[in-house]
Amino acid sequence: MTATIAAAVESRIEVKKSVFLGLLAPVKTVAEADAIITARRKEHYSARHHCTALIVADTQRSSDDGEPGGSAGLPMLTVLRHHELTDVLAIVTRYFGGTLLGVGGLIRAYSDAVAAAIAAATLLTYRSAIRATIVAGYDRAPAFEHLLRTWADSSAATVEAVDYAAAVTFTVLLPTPALPSLQTLLAPHPEITLLSTEATGTWTP
Repeated sequence: MTATIAAAVESRIEVKKSVFLGLLAPVKTVAEADAIITARRKEHYSARHHCTALIVADTQRSSDDGEPGGSAGLPMLTVLRHHELTDVLAIVTRYFGGTLLGVGGLIRAYSDAVAAAIAAATLLTYRSAIRATIVAGYDRAPAFEHLLRTWADSSAATVEAVDYAAAVTFTVLLPTPALPSLQTLLAPHPEITLLSTEATGTWTP
């Protein structure tokens, strides 16, 4: 299962007077993530560290930003991987409280800040889908539309559009496993054409 988050969320934990502010943001590109990191640094300019972890498509990246090697960025990235998240940026900003936490303490604190943000987020799950284009003549369209909408209601599909031009074109978004069912629906109606199918996907809560 692959998931992402619906909107940016924040978290706050405190360990021995050090404050860890977590930010989890949905991103589509590395450039977008870098812009958010830059803005976060400006917002919390007096903080000592801004550690990051990023997963976007095939890119995975992390930074300890001055913390001991392997104590911040990689643990944060591990939490993202554990939750099978993609297209997401995690930033944990640390305000030092005067007490050294040790590598183990830092690993727990940075991991916990990301985990707390994930717990507060609305997760979206990616499901493969197909966008189908179906063409019918005007004489068949009204009855077929009723049939199609009834099928869609029982198949987790959506009739996205009905366009009236030289013929009537129906655009339907359906789960990939429902394609054989749609083809079965159309089989008794040779005058109605499944013009095209396009693989796509949807993010759903």
